[in-house]
Amino acid sequence: MTAALQNYHARMQRVLDHIDRHLDDDLDLDRLSSVAAFSKFHFHRQFAAAFGLSVHRYIQLARMKRASYRLAYVEAQSITEIAMDAGYDAPGAFARAFRQRFGQSPSSFRKSPDWEPWLAAFGPLDNARSKLMQKTFTSADVTIRDVPTKVVAIMEHRGDPATLPATIQRFIAWRKAAGLHPRTSPTFNVWRSERRPASPADYSVDLCVGTEQPIEPNGEAIKAGEIPGGRCAVLRVVGNTDNLEPAARYLYRDWLPASGEEARDFPIYCQRLSFFPEVPEHETVAELFLPLK
Repeated sequence: MTAALQNYHARMQRVLDHIDRHLDDDLDLDRLSSVAAFSKFHFHRQFAAAFGLSVHRYIQLARMKRASYRLAYVEAQSITEIAMDAGYDAPGAFARAFRQRFGQSPSSFRKSPDWEPWLAAFGPLDNARSKLMQKTFTSADVTIRDVPTKVVAIMEHRGDPATLPATIQRFIAWRKAAGLHPRTSPTFNVWRSERRPASPADYSVDLCVGTEQPIEPNGEAIKAGEIPGGRCAVLRVVGNTDNLEPAARYLYRDWLPASGEEARDFPIYCQRLSFFPEVPEHETVAELFLPLK
């Protein structure tokens, strides 16, 4: 990539980061073109050419994604507050837009989300973000640590990854009832299959929370377990942590063969250190752990 193209991408990346950080503000064309240091007369066309959707559409989707996360995962915030934060003057207008996009009212989505149309609706946003947010990793980004064994409570997800958000929602509800807040009880994902197996039914991941207290299932399929300690290659990922596949691919394809190390017989896993929508998406942080012999 040429220096000029890198500079162009960096300017566009500044725009995406600014949008993430200022979803509550008036994100007009003058302000965004200034952030990118592009002419306002051409910026909207440059944005659409780079990301495949207009800047207005991008902002709408980003606000609606945050709103849907808050509906599904943040019970303390009212639908009216969520509507206002999403840029709507009244809950009724928000409800109409939400139903048009997802086929459910906000209140219905909060009670029982239908995740399939949700995933489809945000395909353009995810595609746009992935165009610039594919970080290039190097060996300097990887550290080797001796990590302790972690005692965890586990909720298993087995089956189509399209149904994973529903499992995450149940997991969050269970850990809230158990008093296992992310600030005091660490969150882990252990992948036991590829991200996109040949058959979606073969997808497998464990949702885990660190705790040594007795586990009360409270109607959920929760079991006790542990993530074994030992030497691990650790890769820290900042931003776009919904998709850690590029980071995992780097560890397996590039770092491991060049390192002379050998992988241990335990799956790759991650610890999630910050979460959307508590922080903007580009500020979310996860650490990927590849167990070593």
